[in-house]
Amino acid sequence: MTTLICNCNRTMPLDVPALGRALGETLTEHTTLCRREAPAFQQAARSGDDLVVACTQESRLFVELAEQTEGSPPLDVRPIHFVNLRETGGWGREAQQATPKMAALLAAARLPEPEPVPTATYKSAGRLLVIGPLERAEALATHVADTLQVSLFATGGAGMQARRYPVIAGRLARVSGWLGAFDVSWATDNPIDLDLCTRCNACVSACPEGAIGLDYQIDLNACKSHRDCVKVCDAPGAIQFGRDATEHSERFDLVLDLRDAPAFTQHALPQGYFHLPASADAAAQLSALLKLRELVGEFEKPKFFQYKAKLCAHGRNEQLGCNACVDICSASAIQSRLDSDAKRNQIEVNPYLCVGCGACTTVCPTGALSYHYPSAPDQGRRVRTLVSAYTKAGGKAAAVLFHSQQAGSALISDLGRAASLDKSINGVPARVLPLAGWHTASLGLEVWLAAKAWGASQVWVLATGEEAPDYVRALGEQMAIGNALLQGLGYAGEHFRLLHARDARDLATLDADLRAAPAATVAVPAAFAVQAEKRATLELALDHLMAHAPQRNETPIALPAAGSPLGQVLVDANKCTLCLSCVSACPASALLDNPDRPQLRFTEKNCVQCGLCVKTCPEDALQLQARLLPLDARKQPRVLNEAQPYGCIRCGKPFGTLKGVEAMLGRLAGHSMFQGAALERLKMCGDCRVIDLHTATNESRITDL
Repeated sequence: MTTLICNCNRTMPLDVPALGRALGETLTEHTTLCRREAPAFQQAARSGDDLVVACTQESRLFVELAEQTEGSPPLDVRPIHFVNLRETGGWGREAQQATPKMAALLAAARLPEPEPVPTATYKSAGRLLVIGPLERAEALATHVADTLQVSLFATGGAGMQARRYPVIAGRLARVSGWLGAFDVSWATDNPIDLDLCTRCNACVSACPEGAIGLDYQIDLNACKSHRDCVKVCDAPGAIQFGRDATEHSERFDLVLDLRDAPAFTQHALPQGYFHLPASADAAAQLSALLKLRELVGEFEKPKFFQYKAKLCAHGRNEQLGCNACVDICSASAIQSRLDSDAKRNQIEVNPYLCVGCGACTTVCPTGALSYHYPSAPDQGRRVRTLVSAYTKAGGKAAAVLFHSQQAGSALISDLGRAASLDKSINGVPARVLPLAGWHTASLGLEVWLAAKAWGASQVWVLATGEEAPDYVRALGEQMAIGNALLQGLGYAGEHFRLLHARDARDLATLDADLRAAPAATVAVPAAFAVQAEKRATLELALDHLMAHAPQRNETPIALPAAGSPLGQVLVDANKCTLCLSCVSACPASALLDNPDRPQLRFTEKNCVQCGLCVKTCPEDALQLQARLLPLDARKQPRVLNEAQPYGCIRCGKPFGTLKGVEAMLGRLAGHSMFQGAALERLKMCGDCRVIDLHTATNESRITDL
């Protein structure tokens, strides 16, 4: 591994010997690596070693240099890792104390690339449908018609006289799909058939009410049935009143929607769909048109998620339990698939609609949905490397700042640059470790708690306004749970916090937020790694944090109910008949029976608070309580309810509960089918019931003979 660092024309202090010791590598300090000292980069590129360059501003230049340097391995064989030391601390007021942070950022950059993930493929031939008023639709179509095959769906307006593009009109029923596969459905019931219309305008001139516009559709509310239009259109025969409505559907690769109300209501619009209402500014229009021109061909994107149906707590026997992922998905990519006939109790994720936010994996209590780009172990490895390298280099009270790769990284850079120019701005503090991810919602409570167990003081998430409102809400709920949990264990301070900043106008607020006081840290950092199974990571973190808690707490810690993956089930013993329907419904084996006696048992560690047991219970005897029991007892089964067994009146063998059998007898006592001997058989076990019925049948036959 070769690491190249540069002080950017001596604008930031670098303790090169200390950084070298932290990385176990001899480092050379450069002053203008991207200019006069570029041969040093080329020499390192030719060496074939894995390469880390501590500069993101000139990453494009370094990539070009590597490609032009003879003997340098191709970038797809040996990628270059770039890391930003300058704006993340080198230009801040605490730059002199930022050596541990720089060592941590460099150590994380040296980690190997995550394993590649499966992909979803889009295929687009460039068939574009523009929906909107004709004049605007045609004007925008001229900018892409040389690249795309344009069709127009008219919603009024006056089009050009020349027929440049195919025009569809009618009642638009539905637009669904994604890039390369948009299905559009509409009904045509207007008297004018656009396929026959020659645009001679004779009907427009002849209509006394002015009910026919230059979109060549008749406003039936204004029409007084003079039928002058029919007379003047005699030759083409394009106008026919009383035409039966005809349903149509067609597939397009791209959709440009100019209406004020979009065809899709979700926050994250499908790939290939662009919404440009009349209020859209010139920049938005230009951006959409440029993107449309690029969307012809075959495209791949990562399959961001991995789904394990056996862990899913979505439902059982058409009973809906956990619906967290379906409710939070901003792309409408997750659908419920509860089907008792097909024995499906799952959710279904559409990889073509998924945008990779990872919010579903964050709110999933079981880990049935896990983030895969990169995977949880890979993300955890980065966090652990950051915190441990920072601590090893002498850093104290690390605060991990998780942000998005685009908007978040831009804000961090803006803050660092502002600190170098504006004395009122401090910049990123020396203890704050920025960590970029594909999306801020892709890391959740189990990784945050793991970071605390590894020795971090705080975990912050930077929201930039690009997130769906539900994502912000869910992250806030998860943070409230984490803060309550740690404070209940005696760790003082605010451990998790959601920061908000949209653009340069918010830099002063972000600067102040980053200077918050540290929270308590764990006395002994943990050594475990993030596991592929979410609950396994959560338990490892909880075990370590409880074992090293500042105060020994044997009292259950109350947690916010919203989004809690931890808690217990409460049973009303007066209502519970021990039918054990809840046991068969529980997807996590938290509720158990006892084969030897009528008991309902519960293992709190396994409970994911999905609510399936509550919805399944026929007696309405159960409820959930979010909490953490900070004892080893949470891992052991305990009895929630038990009852006196009911013994068979014939052989004495227990086959139910006294309460349950008596309730059944009471309900059936007045039924005509359960009188006399039939009622008595209900007091027998299954074997004796069969024997008694067989005996009675034989006696009846003997009597008849």
